[in-house]
Parts: sequence; C-alpha cells; structure tokens
Amino acid sequence: MHVGILGGTGPAGGALAVRLASLGVDVTIGSRSKDRAADICAEHLATWPGRELRLSGGDNETAAAADLVVVATPWDAAAPTAASVAAGLDGKVVICMANALVRIGKVFEPLIPPRGSVASEVQAAVPGALVAAAYQHLPARELGNIDGPIESDVLICSDHPEAVKATTALTLRIPGLRPLDAGPLASAMAIEAFTAVLLNLNVRYKAHTTLRITGTGMPGSGVTPAAP
Repeated sequence: MHVGILGGTGPAGGALAVRLASLGVDVTIGSRSKDRAADICAEHLATWPGRELRLSGGDNETAAAADLVVVATPWDAAAPTAASVAAGLDGKVVICMANALVRIGKVFEPLIPPRGSVASEVQAAVPGALVAAAYQHLPARELGNIDGPIESDVLICSDHPEAVKATTALTLRIPGLRPLDAGPLASAMAIEAFTAVLLNLNVRYKAHTTLRITGTGMPGSGVTPAAP
C-alpha cells in the first residue's frame, strides 16, 4: 500500500506517517513545498536511525498520486488543499484527520465549519473522492513514538462503504487501534468537536488521552455490526 499525506509536515500527519512507515507502508509526506517535505522526511529518518522507515517527501500533488490519501493540514487549509489536487483524488479514498479548534487561554473550543465538519468541507471540495473522517482523536506524540504502543478506538465516518472498508483496513495495520464504523459523514461534526474535550482533559490532568468505546462486542475486530 502507498499512502500520501497532504500537509504531512505537521505534528499529526508526521506522526501518522512515521507509524505507518514503521509497519511497512510506503508513505509520501506531502507539502506545498517539496523541499520542506524532504527536510521533514530527513528529520524523521534521523530521529529513528537504524529503523526501516519507508518514507519519501514531495509536493502535495505527488502525495495525491498515492493509492490512499490522508488530509492532515490545519483545518482551514484542508478543503483548499484537497481542491488544489482534486484531479489526483478522483475516485480515491481520502481520510480527513483535521479538527476545527481554537485555544482561548488554556481552554480548547471547537469551531463549526459551514458544512458542519472539516471532513464535509473536504468532501464538498473534492466531490469525486470517497471521503472518510478518522484519526482526529489520536495523540500525535504517542502515535509518532514507534518505540511504544498506542491504544485507542478510531471512529470512522463516511457516506461511502468503500472508504469505511479502506480506512478500517489501514487502521488495523496499527497494533492497538480498533476501527469502529461511526456512521455517515454527518457524524464527523460531533466527533471532530469532541476532540476539544480530550485536549482539555490533557491540559487538566497533564495526560495524553485516547478514546475507548465499550459495549460494542467487537474487541479489536473492526467488523461493522449488522443493522437491526
């Protein structure tokens, strides 16, 4: 599998890139500047000497040529960045991991984009893509520390069954993560906003919180339960 990460030079995208690359996934870190992407790539490789990280750097157009694409830009750049490479995303699964948040003092507060979520904004910007929302809750520091595990549920929202399936398969490559089908893309509004709650918990308790959902009867399976 080849995964491209638009805006992969930031903390969240870079952490996902390193984790996937450490598990044998070919990852292209994308940026508006291919030189910036190459520099970040070199930094990751220097951080983990002796590890076989299948990382490369390029511009966002290069990253968009991958089999599956992740949008990891700041929230207000997510839709414009996706639109700038729309031709390369047509028919592909695109995972949006951005959150619209603002910090006021020590408190994180959610922002609600016009379409309800960043993921919905991305879907509107690239209507030919199969957009899913996922990975918003994962703490970047733990995700990027490939010497240690990360334990969390990953809530996946999409209007496209193919996107849910592909995002589930990618998530299952990372030990400790459990993918859960959280319904249509409209549900991403609540999930993105809830990230502010987790960040506020981190501040209050000096922690790195993750999300666990109980009662699904699906320990680590990633299997969507049958409709009632």
